[in-house]
Formats: sequence, structure tokens, C-alpha cells
Amino acid sequence: MTARRLLQLLIVAIVIACGWPTRVTAAVTLTLQFAPGGITTTSFGNVNGLGVGVPAAGLTLITAGVAGGVLYSTPYELVISGLPGADKATVSIYVSSNFARPTLLVLESCYPSAGCATGAAFTPISTSAATPTGIITTAVGNGTYIANFGLFVSNADGAGVSAGADSVTLTWKATDTTTLQTNTPAAIANSVTLETAVQLLLATAPGGITVSPAADYSMDFGNVNGLGIAPGVGLTVSAAAGGVIYSTPYLFQPSFSTFSSTTSSVKVYVSMDFVHPAILQLRDSAVLAGPYTAISKIAGAQTSLTTTAASGSSLTRYLGLFVSNANGVGTFTGADSATLTYTLTVP
Repeated sequence: MTARRLLQLLIVAIVIACGWPTRVTAAVTLTLQFAPGGITTTSFGNVNGLGVGVPAAGLTLITAGVAGGVLYSTPYELVISGLPGADKATVSIYVSSNFARPTLLVLESCYPSAGCATGAAFTPISTSAATPTGIITTAVGNGTYIANFGLFVSNADGAGVSAGADSVTLTWKATDTTTLQTNTPAAIANSVTLETAVQLLLATAPGGITVSPAADYSMDFGNVNGLGIAPGVGLTVSAAAGGVIYSTPYLFQPSFSTFSSTTSSVKVYVSMDFVHPAILQLRDSAVLAGPYTAISKIAGAQTSLTTTAASGSSLTRYLGLFVSNANGVGTFTGADSATLTYTLTVP
């Protein structure tokens, strides 16, 4: 054997004995899980653009920092595993199959979960696989990380708007920032049912008596008399045949969403009358000066307040309390009350 052959064998022996530096081969893995306090299904349940009603278990309604609708939020877990050594990973997401109503329903993302209390913290999820939305953009190691979904629901009305069942499919990707290896879990479809919604609020008008919200709204005219002496704050007295009218402005605020119509009608009737209807009567007017007309006491023939109210509008109306100045049999002094029921109708 020549000296050159012996040298080659010696080099091979050294290589075998010492080995070359090697990298442990492992692949990043991303697992998706439900988070404590969040939804436990892939359905957001019934939602609407006003946020009225009780959300499905695990959903939180967010209105702060949200314009043109509401946001339903829920946390979920991203579990990163399989990273070797000191490797770290990022996570991104995109909508691989969008809602059939993309202007009414938009899925958004927020991370970390602790900062997801307002709409401003959420970002609409990209609909492009080429430019996905980053969830974890500062690389992290193996562990469990909590992010939030935000389902934006528009309160829009008008032509082309419709309610009904819908769904969206999401695709995530974890990337090892050292090896650039990726892991894409199976895409997940999330379902939702978009509902129509209506809401009618009453509120205090500038210069009027207080409208107090509770299980039912209430307005207190205080002490009144048939001569209109010493009206309470927020009340105006005007003469009327057989007595006086104590009047106050108030606001009614209709809201509705996911209707093809952009206007609504509001009506009112006396659903429970005063015990002494000959002495006390509720009346209505469009202006402070009147005329004031008696509010209907028939559910099937209510007094119309408007037929052209837009959603989110705030309209002023004047509620008048007629007090008789009669004397003799049938008169009384003391407390009394009546109940008005309002009806909001959207075509």
C-alpha cells in the first residue's frame, strides 16, 4: 500500500471518529385549540349589526372603537411545537374562502389576547394567500399563545342586504425563521347566522324632563294641577279647553340593521291608561307650540310619530299631559300613572 493511500485512509478514519457538525432535524408544528372563556365550537351562532340580544357563549360584544356595526370577539390558542434548539417561529393567517356577504361580515384578528378590548386593536384578515395577515410577527419559541378572533358585523341597510347563514374558511401557517420550514394545519370553516335587528331607544331631550331607562323607560311629571301653577323643571304649560297641558320634549331613536329598507315607521299608543282618564290624558305634538292631539288607546290604531325614520336617527317629539280644571264629582288629587307602548316597524 502506498503512502498516499495510507494518508487517505487516515483522513477518512479521522472523519468517522470525529464527525462533521450536524443540525438536529425537526419541523415546526402548529396546533389550534379552543381557549378557556372562548367559544367551544366553530360556530359564532346568531349575530346582528346592532349587537342586541345575548351573544353565544364564549363571545364578547365590543362596540368601543367600532364604526358602522359591532364586533364579536373570542380567544383561541395557537400551540407551537417541534422547534429544535433555539429556533423560533412566526404565525400568519388568511381567508381561503370568504363569506358570501363580505361587506356585512368581516373576520378580524388581534394578538396578544390581553390587548383585544377595543375594535382598534383588530386587523381585518387578508383574503390573499400571497399576503397573509401576521398574527405572531415577533418570532417565539415552542409554547401556547392566545390570539383573538373579531367578527365584524355591519349595521348596514339597503339594496342587496340580506340576512341568513354564512361561513368563512381560514388557513394558518407557522414558519421556522431559521430553516424557513413551514407547517399549515388543516383549514377550518367557521359558520355564522346573520340576523336582522331592530332597537328603539328613548332619551332625554335638551330642556326636557329626564327620561330614565330601566326595564321600561319612565318620565315623572311631578306635581301638576288644572291651573298650570308652578310647573316642574323641563315642563312648559299651555292653555287648553277644559284645563292645561304640561309638555316636554323627548327623543326617540330607532335603529335597525340588515334590512333592504332604509327607513322605518314609529307609532305609539296608551297601553295602560290613567285610573282617572277624565282628569288626565296623554297627548302628542311634533312641535312645542302644538297642536297636541290625544294619543290613541287602541293597539290596532296607534298614533303615528314618523314614517321616514332612518336607522340611528334621533328625533324630537313633544309629550303633553292634559290636566283638567274641573271641579265637583269625579275630581281627585293624588298619584296616577299611564303606560305608553311604542312600535318600530321596518318594511
